[in-house]
Amino acid sequence: MNKTVKNLENASRRNFLSATAAVGAGFVVTEVASSAAKAATPQTAAPVSAKTEKEIAALPRIKQELVAPPFMPKHDQVAKGGPKVVEIRLVIKEKIMVLDDEGAEIWALTFNGSVPGPMIVVHQDDYVELTLVNPDTNAMEHNIDFHASTGALGGGGLTHVSPGEECVLRFKATKAGVFVYHCAPGGVMIPYHVVHGMNGAIMVLPRDGLKDKAGQPITYDRAYYIGEQDYYLAKDEDGEYIKYETAGEDYADSLQVMATLTPSHIVFNGAVGALTGDNALLANVGETVLMIHSQANRDTRPHLIGGHGDYVWSTGSFTDDPQTGLETWFIAGGAAGAATYTFKQPGLYAYVNHNLIEAVLKGAAAHFKVEGKWDNDLMMQVKKPTAI
Repeated sequence: MNKTVKNLENASRRNFLSATAAVGAGFVVTEVASSAAKAATPQTAAPVSAKTEKEIAALPRIKQELVAPPFMPKHDQVAKGGPKVVEIRLVIKEKIMVLDDEGAEIWALTFNGSVPGPMIVVHQDDYVELTLVNPDTNAMEHNIDFHASTGALGGGGLTHVSPGEECVLRFKATKAGVFVYHCAPGGVMIPYHVVHGMNGAIMVLPRDGLKDKAGQPITYDRAYYIGEQDYYLAKDEDGEYIKYETAGEDYADSLQVMATLTPSHIVFNGAVGALTGDNALLANVGETVLMIHSQANRDTRPHLIGGHGDYVWSTGSFTDDPQTGLETWFIAGGAAGAATYTFKQPGLYAYVNHNLIEAVLKGAAAHFKVEGKWDNDLMMQVKKPTAI
């Protein structure tokens, strides 16, 4: 067994969490001290766009009603009026989730009870005001790191909450794009929490909406959020997945599987089949669908079988011109990307990670069920299979 893993297994969870909390606190002190020093230096001018607390307090405030993926909260594709303070609330839930038809279980660590956590949608220059709640029924300390934010470990240094605590974080959404958020308590607990489901995404739309290379508007009729998740479940000596009574009890076993870098499951939206069959994503011929795809830990290659990426922001940055007409696109681990496609034929479309081993054998697949009239000009069966 790897010596580092063995040493980590021998450390008590209480001591480990205490150490990571201290690390987080250290970053907070450093951040605050640095800010104070800069504020006291006359030659350090604030950015022109910076607002005072009084100005921020005067901004309109809206509460965003978050919904479980693959669905998106109600939002405007083009911003109405100036910047706003968008209030959101994430409640951390540690819960048992069944991952496949064989009954494999995990004590999932979640934001609002879903894997991935809910999509958040704001516009560039809006302020996100998050209330992060860790109920006293939970067993573990948690926090949140927004890749869309600036400073303090993405907010991770300011949001450590133990069971029975809550905190409020505000950040300005300065970058337009789609970004991952995830729990990052410190040390080995960072990947442990992420591969137990504790990640989601935020979309920061340009205030004037999405545009193509020529500056023309790109709009969508529907939008879906697909969160790809890798799990690392341990098996017993009989080859059966181990089940645990409490959250965190699988810590030592999980570390051993994680160290192999070989996932037991790679799924979309929490479990095998979460977006197939009766759970297929719906659309109609002629509709443009925005597909947002995140992977907080591993690289992935989304592909729509029977369709294309009409416009693709594979890096997630809406300030870059979208690529066009892609068959498959790449999303780096720890990132989110977006693509649009206008469906032209009815039927069932498979949306997969085009590492087909991961799609077929591990579970990284979804379905789009599209209604409408078939177009023989685009495709037709000229002759049915017959004997040679």
